[in-house]
Amino acid sequence: MDNYTDKNKMKLGFGLMRLPKLEDGSIDVKQTADMVDLFLKAGGTYFDTAFAYPGSEEAIRQALVERYPRDSYTLATKLICSPDVNDEETAKKELMTSLERSGAGYFDYYLLHAIQRSNYKKYDDFHLWDYVKELKEKGIVKHYGFSFHADPELLEELLEKHPDVEFVQLQINYADWENPGVNSRKNLEICRKHGKLVTVMEPVKGGILADPIDSAKAIFDKEGSDASYASWALRFVAMQEGILTVLSGMSSLEQMKDNLSFMEDFKPLNDHELDVIRQVQEAYNSDKTIPCTGCRYCTKGCPMSIPIPDIFTVENRKKGSPEFRTKREYAIVTQDKGKASDCIQCGQCEAACPQHLPIISLLEQCRSLEG
Repeated sequence: MDNYTDKNKMKLGFGLMRLPKLEDGSIDVKQTADMVDLFLKAGGTYFDTAFAYPGSEEAIRQALVERYPRDSYTLATKLICSPDVNDEETAKKELMTSLERSGAGYFDYYLLHAIQRSNYKKYDDFHLWDYVKELKEKGIVKHYGFSFHADPELLEELLEKHPDVEFVQLQINYADWENPGVNSRKNLEICRKHGKLVTVMEPVKGGILADPIDSAKAIFDKEGSDASYASWALRFVAMQEGILTVLSGMSSLEQMKDNLSFMEDFKPLNDHELDVIRQVQEAYNSDKTIPCTGCRYCTKGCPMSIPIPDIFTVENRKKGSPEFRTKREYAIVTQDKGKASDCIQCGQCEAACPQHLPIISLLEQCRSLEG
């Protein structure tokens, strides 16, 4: 595996799922380019996009590919069997689309995307494991792996069935370390057992750990450090054995500067700091906030057009908020869209959720927002 770690000496990777936005909702390519410049200057090289990230592949073409030599960075993208991909031809066309959007010529890393219990058989049925091997033989892909959102038993099965997989992308963060719905620690240990390097997604859990719950903030603040909350999360993950890169979905220059401030000259957490993390983990274990990361995979196929992540955000914010403000926020996010009470319990959202949240029952809980 050493043949492809040399270019990724800094453990911070630039995740391109949550790029900065302009007022019209489009990606701010100018700010993205400025972030790219800072990242490369600091020694970063790993960029991670996906076919399923709206506008991301086009934005990185303008911000990176058209501005820097191709051998000065590494670029990853992904092929996803989403609910609307129902045949082999459609799935395989994603690669050509990604090449056209990004202009990259080839991909250093190519992943079968978001594999979980609800979709993993599609990747077999559409012969996609063989397909990525063919892409590597042709030089279109340098290294291939898969991103994974499921249980340790399925991960073990996939790695035994596909021993030539070169790396795995896992959701790893301190809040999900022992979470039975995510299994960060167990899945990482399985990859180590099979000798697979790991690229980390959601190290700050979709931004949740960059602005943690109040009880967690109190524990961190007691330390009297000026370190950002995000820095605790990223350092915890980056110090784990077997990590190729830690992807941070940075959305602003400020976030990029903060991440580089502690990842460029990386120092692992010491024993005292690890004890602080253990206290914060206990705080999260007793918290009842809905741990939605806002990825929106659940909304794409919702027949009732329910803005599920937005409703969950309102539900989480209602603690300590005046009732009139909570109901006003709920009315805004559901305007011209489905409400929690419109759920027909079809289950497509739960099948798509990387966090394995019981969305149907949570929406029932959120009906109280309607009055």
